[in-house]
Amino acid sequence: MALSDSPRDAAGPAARRGGGLFRTKSVEQSIRDTDDPDAKLRKDLTSWDLTVFGVAVVVGAGIFTLTARTAGNMAGPAVSLAFVFAAVACGLAALCYAEFASTVPVAGSAYTFSYATFGEIVAWIIGWDLILEFALGTSVVAKGWSQYLGTVMGGRSAIWHFGSVKFDWGAVLLIAILGVLLAMGTKLSSRVSAVAVAIKLAVIALVVVVGATYFKASNLKPFIPESVPNADAGASKIHQTLFQLVTGGGNSHFGWYGLLAAASIVFFAFIGFDVVATAAEETKDPKRNVPRGILGSLAIVTVLYVAVSLVLTGMVSYKDLQGNDATLATAFAIHGVTWAKNIISIGALAGLTTVVMVLFLGQTRVLFAMARDGLMPRKLAHTGPKGTPVRITAIVGVICAVLAGFVDFGTLEEMVNIGTLFAFVLVSIGVVVLRRTRPDLPRGFTVPWVPFIPILSVIACAWLMFNLSVETWLRFVIWMALGMVVYFAYGRRHSLLNTAESKSGS
Repeated sequence: MALSDSPRDAAGPAARRGGGLFRTKSVEQSIRDTDDPDAKLRKDLTSWDLTVFGVAVVVGAGIFTLTARTAGNMAGPAVSLAFVFAAVACGLAALCYAEFASTVPVAGSAYTFSYATFGEIVAWIIGWDLILEFALGTSVVAKGWSQYLGTVMGGRSAIWHFGSVKFDWGAVLLIAILGVLLAMGTKLSSRVSAVAVAIKLAVIALVVVVGATYFKASNLKPFIPESVPNADAGASKIHQTLFQLVTGGGNSHFGWYGLLAAASIVFFAFIGFDVVATAAEETKDPKRNVPRGILGSLAIVTVLYVAVSLVLTGMVSYKDLQGNDATLATAFAIHGVTWAKNIISIGALAGLTTVVMVLFLGQTRVLFAMARDGLMPRKLAHTGPKGTPVRITAIVGVICAVLAGFVDFGTLEEMVNIGTLFAFVLVSIGVVVLRRTRPDLPRGFTVPWVPFIPILSVIACAWLMFNLSVETWLRFVIWMALGMVVYFAYGRRHSLLNTAESKSGS
């Protein structure tokens, strides 16, 4: 059966409040749409599956590489404190996500939540933002996986050179395999993730235990090193954080400026717990299981990150980790533990496999929700016999494979951070809005101390955004401007709620 462009019940009074750009889609309508037989996802996931997905996407190569580079170049031993700062911001946002996901258990995460609270134009903005987050995240991490594959293969590169063109076949291969797995069903994907998660957790446990035997408290002093100017500080203000530019802190490393900038950078390591919310529609008893999956996975990974960062900076001086090539294996090599490099590479491969898989999953579910609402082509929302959006999975796979295969991202990974933080801000505000506009809705989980906790979440996330580079902000504004062009050229005219408004007004 072909997917219809009919607005179904969307014309009803419960489907929208207001009109035009700020027309909202009711929670009830969003939930009814999940029963559309041609755009219906299978409910296969439990709280355990969601926790596995959360840990799978959050714990990746960042724990092996980002920790060392951030300690050596930005924060020193205080990198563990940077992880705590980032975790607090994520924890506040996670509470808000848990309430929304238990109230509106529909695919799309922050996009769907925004449609119910702020209206269509804001929902589009956040959906466009999530497309950026997940597409870049999938491609960037796939390239990281390819680098570790080369290490495991004995130092041979997974990149082919065709003249001046570079083709990363390792990243493309990974995306292709994971695309097939996701098309076959989320339950199968969860089982594969569980195996990979077990491998990387075992590697992390080994790293912590062995590394602790070389721990020296003296390496943690000074905990927050004195601020030093960046070597190319005078080159351009565009590489400073927005906070440094506004306050005149300069492009400095270490000190409090370095610590705050480090918190915004290591935030990248936490990205993904929000993807759990995109799987709400495919979850059994989502009002209970989704909050458990979100909060449980975040608690586990926070403990892991802090433990690894403390062991790392206790093993060696942060000065030994300076440069862009430092990894966790560097600390072990200094102590002559050369076998650790291969073990860490295997753990990183397993870790990055699951990160790419879950980010890939999140991308397809956001696009699925937008297509079901008509903001993207409706035919893309068709689900196959496995109850998965195969068409969208194939399209996303091709786009991400091209990006990962041919594009050198450089500093573009910071774009993932700013996109995620922006989503966190809107979701946190949305909790307060929905509490006031729809206090009657049944909520499986409620954020305590509203509006205090959501306001703190907004402040914490906005603060982290403020500590990202000016260059990242400029790129983000350009991406959002492009999104507005696409919305007014296509999304607004094809929206099901717009069709409903046109028919009711005719």
